[in-house]
Amino acid sequence: MAFENEKIEMILLESEERMEKSVSVLKSEYAVIRAGRANPHILDKVLVDYYGTPTPINQVGNLSVSDARCLVIAPWDASMLKVIEKQLLAENIGITPTNDGKVIRLVFPQLTEERRKELVKQVKKMAEDAKVAVHNIRRDCMDEFKKLKNAKEISEDEQAQAEKEAEKIVSKAVSEIDAAAAEKEKDVLSV
Repeated sequence: MAFENEKIEMILLESEERMEKSVSVLKSEYAVIRAGRANPHILDKVLVDYYGTPTPINQVGNLSVSDARCLVIAPWDASMLKVIEKQLLAENIGITPTNDGKVIRLVFPQLTEERRKELVKQVKKMAEDAKVAVHNIRRDCMDEFKKLKNAKEISEDEQAQAEKEAEKIVSKAVSEIDAAAAEKEKDVLSV
């Protein structure tokens, strides 16, 4: 919906952008949660010392999934094997790396039922935190509309219309969060 007042448009666009960022942060956090299957994203935040520079693992070698439970790291420089192995142990990702002299293998253990339930709780809490962030953005947005109305820059009707549009944006973000949480829950609970 297009508003004649540019300030309303800017507030709505900025709010929508911030909400989308909250959703994408949630999705990237979900990618790091391991669900019993080999997932290269659990190594996204692991940095290794590559000739004096902290570098993500995916930039010092190939990451591949050899089967459902095994992730293979093949460094381009064989001298990096020990460095990568040492860093993986230091990161404490919950999987012990095995080094065969050519590649490093990470074998993902089968998750217990108890651990799956813990992960589902964690997934739900992360979704709730994302929803809180979205609702905080909505509150800021509504406050901006009130300020504009009190400053007589917009009418009551324009304020009501703008708030209605903001609610649509919030609903969209919340439904994306719910969908991402449901998908991750299903992923965690599937054996």
